[in-house]
Amino acid sequence: MIPAVVLAAGAATRMGRVKALLPTGVAGESFLSRIVTTLDAAGVDDVVVVVAPGAEDVRQAVMALPILARVVENPHPEQGQLSSVVAALAAIDHPGASAMLVTLVDAPFVSAETARALIAAWRRTRAPVVRPVRGGRHGHPVIFDRAVFDALRHADPALGAKAVVRAYGAAVLDVEVDDDGAFQDIDTPEDYARATGRPLPGGA
Repeated sequence: MIPAVVLAAGAATRMGRVKALLPTGVAGESFLSRIVTTLDAAGVDDVVVVVAPGAEDVRQAVMALPILARVVENPHPEQGQLSSVVAALAAIDHPGASAMLVTLVDAPFVSAETARALIAAWRRTRAPVVRPVRGGRHGHPVIFDRAVFDALRHADPALGAKAVVRAYGAAVLDVEVDDDGAFQDIDTPEDYARATGRPLPGGA
């Protein structure tokens, strides 16, 4: 099994509002619901959404999804994304979990085809890290093999998961994808407008 983890515990200070609940432009669809639906379409069996303490609106949105997903609280989101990954590991690391797919709520438009391609590449190679690439640029989701879990737990929070990825060097498997959504990191109202073709509802 490859559980999927959606990192949604960030403060979203540059966006000015909770990114998980932003509309994608499709009726009734939020960043969060888009990502969970995509992961389900990619064949992921277990989806975990990591939230910050007090994020009841996001928690309720997860519970309202037609697709089953779990909520995990990161008690220290101020420590950065790696702290959310570690919080997720506490929930998904069991003998049946052979790897973990990690994606960002900031990147809602990644395609199911990309997620499927990464999962297939990991199953074929059992590489420690599998990530999408295009034109030398790396994106999301990223798959971490079970062999990497302890390294993630013990990594320096200030350096984050990128330091773990770098440590595996040539063993990291880059999968070429033609998917704009895999390389979109929507952090600001300007990013939102570019990605959706519409201004941020209500302004920042």
